[in-house]
Amino acid sequence: MSSLRIAVASKDGISINQHFGHAREFLIFDVSTEAVRFVEKRDVALYCHGHHGDQTAMKDILQTISDCRAVMVAKVGDGPAEKLAAIGVTPVDDYAYLGISESLNACYQSLTEQEAI
Repeated sequence: MSSLRIAVASKDGISINQHFGHAREFLIFDVSTEAVRFVEKRDVALYCHGHHGDQTAMKDILQTISDCRAVMVAKVGDGPAEKLAAIGVTPVDDYAYLGISESLNACYQSLTEQEAI
């Protein structure tokens, strides 16, 4: 299988430690069985403003990561998760607070196994 593009929400570039709505940037990686390759950092507007979300920011975030197969986050709400799924981006919070590189490999494995079914 070819590589998958995966976005990661991280405050420190080391672990997946940012909630989807709090992210001001996403780290973009191309992941395959051979390698994890950092592609770029993509800045976004803040979505979460306390108890309400900025719908313009959400629209821009969805556009910004629309070429990704998944987005790895520490946490994601039901509303944003539904919007992501609707554009074909799988929200993944199974690796919250774990290291980025090994989590990308595990996520790639999980996604490719799901697609093979």
